[in-house]
Parts: sequence; C-alpha cells; structure tokens
Amino acid sequence: MPEITTLFWDIGGVILTNGWDHNARAAAAAAFDFDWEEFRDRHELSFPAFDAGQISLNEYLDRTLFYRQRKFTREEFTAFMFAQSREYPETRAVLEAAAGAKKYLIGAINNEPFELNEYRIEAFDLRRDFLVFFSSCYVRSRKPEEQIFRVALEVTQREPAQCIFIDDRPLNLESPRRLGMNVIHHQNAEQLRAELRNFGVEV
Repeated sequence: MPEITTLFWDIGGVILTNGWDHNARAAAAAAFDFDWEEFRDRHELSFPAFDAGQISLNEYLDRTLFYRQRKFTREEFTAFMFAQSREYPETRAVLEAAAGAKKYLIGAINNEPFELNEYRIEAFDLRRDFLVFFSSCYVRSRKPEEQIFRVALEVTQREPAQCIFIDDRPLNLESPRRLGMNVIHHQNAEQLRAELRNFGVEV
C-alpha cells in the first residue's frame, strides 16, 4: 500500500457539529417562532446555491425569512445560526495529533456556505491544523459530487492512493473511493484513531 501523505477531513459532523443542519434550523424555528413548513420549503430551494457560494448569507435570509416583516432582526438570527457550532474535542485531538506529526498535508473537503465557513474557521482556529480548505463555497461544487474531490487532488498534486478522506456520511465516501482515494467512515474518535493507525498514520 502506498505511504499516506495526505489527510482530507470533513468538518461538520467530524471536527465540529454541523453548521446549519435540520436540527439547528428546527431549533431556530422554535426560538424565533416562525412557520417551519414555509421556511423549510424556501430553505430547500435556496440552500444549494448558498452552500455553493452562489448567493450570500443576506440573500439566503432574504429568500427564506426576510421577504416580509419579522419580530426579530437579521443580526439576531445570524448570531443564532453561528452559535449552533460546537467542537467535538475528542475528534479535534485526533486531528491535532496528525497535524503535530508534521508528516502529512492536512486539508478540509467540506460543504459550507461562505459566511458560516469563515466564522467557523476563525472561531475554532481551524487554520492551526488545516493547510487548505476545499470548501463548497470556494470551489463552487459540493459533496457528494466528484468535482470537489478532483479539485482537491489536482491542487495538492497528490495521487489518490496517497490520500485518506474522512467523512461521517457514507454517500460522501463514494466519489473519492471511485477516484482511488482511501476513505474512513467516521463514527467516533476512538474508531477514527484506530482506522488511521491501520493506514500507518501517526496519531
């Protein structure tokens, strides 16, 4: 087996909680008392463009909520969105161990809207561990499509067999596997550390 030189990580669901998933949106509907069904429909139509960096946070909010008067402000809602992010310390420790070995190129391949991605990178000091972010909002493509993984391989100039991609969703592992990358289905920090060690990665 070729030596592993590159570790690509998902962020939401692995290192951090998901930034703006179903649970976070449902919590927002309860906290701000707006019509869940109406919001859900508008979200589903608007989110792919938001996630791929094609519309801004303000445009997303205009489409989903602020097309009419609300009892809350855009700033209050945005603060709530950002506050849903939490770190998974046990998994972050695995990431930090890999980064601390100073033997691997460590990058993120994640789906995230631009403003939320920027917030999470800053708030959780992700640059400390990640050299590069192949985020959907930057590269205008999203997992599970092959394009985002092709971009990551082409930019880093790595052979697929030298790479591991880690994600908590099995569907997101199918494209990198077809491209020849090694993959790990993340379930918990202990399992992740064990599987990385099976590949010879120092964690």
